[in-house]
Amino acid sequence: MNLLWAPWRTSYVEKVDQFSECFLCEAVSQPEEKLRDYLVLYRGKKAFVIFNKYPYNAGHLMVAPIEHIGDFTLLDEETVLEIHRLTVACIRALEKTIKPHGFNLGYNLGRAAGAGLESHIHLHIVPRWNGDTNFMPTVAKTKVISQDLWDIYDRIKPHLLECLR
Repeated sequence: MNLLWAPWRTSYVEKVDQFSECFLCEAVSQPEEKLRDYLVLYRGKKAFVIFNKYPYNAGHLMVAPIEHIGDFTLLDEETVLEIHRLTVACIRALEKTIKPHGFNLGYNLGRAAGAGLESHIHLHIVPRWNGDTNFMPTVAKTKVISQDLWDIYDRIKPHLLECLR
């Protein structure tokens, strides 16, 4: 069995209840010229793509509805379709840009399922490479992310826009 450990995320998960606002709503509500500052890669009609600021791996994206909604079962069909369309485009853009060997896709619904933010659902897209796990997170409690978030943002964005055409 392979395990994906992310102990460096603990500091975020333990403090998430202290945040007064939803970081996803704050990010997506920014004017167009500030979206990059908030790592919003794309804003659609009903959903958007944002980089995970505390990534499991380089290129870890999230797709979320623009509406602040925490119940997956209440998503309307138009939002579900846009989330799916954006997810496909993200996978294609990541394949073109950073060439992962595979992906983990998933929702963490509820705190017990690992949700750091329960009130605004989001789909994780985590690029994976053969052999991308090593001793660092286990022994040194350190995760090595070898790419700057804004550098990879700039590299992926044109490919994502191309995949959405």
